[in-house]
Amino acid sequence: MTGAMYPGTFDPITNGHHDLVRRAADIFEHVVVAVAANPGKAPLFSLDERVELAREVLKDIPNVVITGYAGLTVDFARQHNLRVIVRGLRAVSDFEFEFQLATMSRHLSDQVDYVFMTPTEQFNFIS
Repeated sequence: MTGAMYPGTFDPITNGHHDLVRRAADIFEHVVVAVAANPGKAPLFSLDERVELAREVLKDIPNVVITGYAGLTVDFARQHNLRVIVRGLRAVSDFEFEFQLATMSRHLSDQVDYVFMTPTEQFNFIS
């Protein structure tokens, strides 16, 4: 089976994120929730705080690991032998942005694929 990466800023992690991680963990052998440093976004919480919050929220899912990272997402995936990047789509506008990221990533590495998941209906409009 394949390992997957679910990257994001997670500032903070939400019930919608939790939903996608739980469902991805049912599909993939292991899931790395990769909390992006992303200093350009000026997050509310520090990277260490966001990692700890995610660890607390996701501690009941045994095949999930949480880590912080900086740099290109596709590089992190390659370095950790993760063949799939999981991304959530709530609306058509999300698709446009995510499609561009996936296309650029494919130019950087053909070893990593994207899988798009939609949230459970109750979390569909949570941002």
